[in-house]
Amino acid sequence: MRTIVLDTNVLLADPDTLLSYPDAEVLLPETVLGEIDKLKTSRVDPELRFRGREVSRILFDLSESGNLLEGVDLPGGGRLRIAPLDNDAEIPEGLSTRNADDRILAVAYQACAAGCEGLTLVTNDLNMLLKAQTFKIEVERREDATDGTWAKRYIVRPFQRYKIPLAILAIAIAVFAGVVAFAVYSTNLVQPGTVVSAVPDEFRDQLSADLRTLLDGLVTLEADANDFDAMKSVANAYYNLRDQTGNVSYAQRAITYYERYLAEYPEDVSVRTDMAAMYFYTGATDRAIQETTRVLEIEPNHIQANFNLGIFYWRGRQDFEAAALQFTKVGELTADGDAHTQLIHQEALSNIEAVKQEAEEAGQPLSITGGSI
Repeated sequence: MRTIVLDTNVLLADPDTLLSYPDAEVLLPETVLGEIDKLKTSRVDPELRFRGREVSRILFDLSESGNLLEGVDLPGGGRLRIAPLDNDAEIPEGLSTRNADDRILAVAYQACAAGCEGLTLVTNDLNMLLKAQTFKIEVERREDATDGTWAKRYIVRPFQRYKIPLAILAIAIAVFAGVVAFAVYSTNLVQPGTVVSAVPDEFRDQLSADLRTLLDGLVTLEADANDFDAMKSVANAYYNLRDQTGNVSYAQRAITYYERYLAEYPEDVSVRTDMAAMYFYTGATDRAIQETTRVLEIEPNHIQANFNLGIFYWRGRQDFEAAALQFTKVGELTADGDAHTQLIHQEALSNIEAVKQEAEEAGQPLSITGGSI
């Protein structure tokens, strides 16, 4: 049985890569888990964050059948194991344990040293590919395997990935509506400041973290309509729920609370960036670009705003030239930095190549040199 070592960027291109090697033992370096965990709660591109959550969901499902550190059988064949770095084992000169990419390479190197046959490191990172080759580690690339139109990738797919039938989702929303109604009713029964405690803990425990945040925020706003921290909290909860379900109504609700918050704090660029993303998901591309442009007038090097603007030009307007220029700028802004920043850098490079290809197919070849960052 051959051995496959997966890099973080490969999983973020396609989370189902975890299940794509039925004839192999798949090693997932422990460092990758840390990078995924950090990414999935960050305010980067929503699609990137969604993929991080999807990787975690798949791993959680697999953990129910065994110990991931010892290895679990995969549904379609093969086996997956989390591989920690052995700090007592040999690490070749030139690799540093302080660098996330080097720790992933070190895990692959140690696996080879243990006598594994046919080991392959799967990565889309050019620097890691070149470095791996210096250590005689076989490398292959795996491109984004997601399929379909923009609507399929950003709206339909969340339902498919989470395998949530629409009927069940409708029931969940109805139950949540009942929770909110109960919480609002409770405001008439208790004193301000203690309203959240009126909801039984046992009931609250059945809700996801985002639903609990939403519930607490709505109840707080019922008692004080000008609590701006609660406004932002509610808006962010709706933002996350839209990410998880693809339900556009959550984006619309998020916008309502973001606008109320920004009326008081118009210079909050992070909130305005998030609101722009929600406008985009409701189909209001022009408004999304307008709000993002306001962010960049305040903070020209805001990474997420620059990245999102590229998405808006690309998928909202099919303006390939403007999109490629935006992703090029993101690449320049993220050329150096920690592992999290490098993930964004790689995503920007990947997007440039995708934009170039689509522009060629549309008969609109780009006049810039995409990807030469």
